[in-house]
Amino acid sequence: MTLIHSTALVSPGAQLDSTVSVGPYTVIGAHVRIGAGTKIGAHCVIEGHTTLGSHNHVFQFNSIGTIPQDKKYGGEPTELVIGDHNTIHEFCTFSLGVVAAGGVTRVGHHNWIMAYTHIAHDCRVDDHTTLANNTNLGGHVHLADWVTVGGLVGIHQFVKVGAHAMVGFASAVTQDVPPYMLVDGNPLAVRGVNSVGLSRRGFSDTRLAAVKQMHRLLYRQGRTLVDARSAIAALATDTPEAAADIALMNEFLANAARGIAR
Repeated sequence: MTLIHSTALVSPGAQLDSTVSVGPYTVIGAHVRIGAGTKIGAHCVIEGHTTLGSHNHVFQFNSIGTIPQDKKYGGEPTELVIGDHNTIHEFCTFSLGVVAAGGVTRVGHHNWIMAYTHIAHDCRVDDHTTLANNTNLGGHVHLADWVTVGGLVGIHQFVKVGAHAMVGFASAVTQDVPPYMLVDGNPLAVRGVNSVGLSRRGFSDTRLAAVKQMHRLLYRQGRTLVDARSAIAALATDTPEAAADIALMNEFLANAARGIAR
């Protein structure tokens, strides 16, 4: 209990590991669970049926587990589930889910989330993402592993951003962003492949060449989406080292309900 500041208000019903630290004037509700080694800064509010895993660092002035900004929400015991080793900087707002959409907002592991980020109800943020200042996710948004989002970006509800994609500064994202792509602007446009990010993550020259070829097939040869998908699938025969990357792209394109960014 020495790790909990004397001015913090922690409900007796909350479940906090003995190694959790809580800063001054923070309020933690009755249905909150927090895992080992997590640090909660000053002046935070953590409420609702919210679970934080281990070794997260939540900086001061955050509102976590808030009632969703959705008129359909009627006070149901929906959830916010946050994994391990996440960094959440100041003034972020993470909402609970809405029953009609599944009722769970999820944030994975090892994410770097900067100030003033909003994660709306029923979003899914996977692992190793970086969300710069003033990133705003509408409801039901899905960010896959290793996505990078620049500052002042708005992502429309139900949009999916594929693994390893990068969204540039001040972009308006209203359609799905395929994996590995680099996009920016308003209206949004695909500028190329996120080559720097892929290189930093250890993509071999062969895999990177396959990703660039997928980009050409999608965006540089005037193909229909159906034709481009067939051509992308055929790449796996000649480039077995990139088979998993090719399968990931084709699966994403098959499920791009909002259409893909062009």
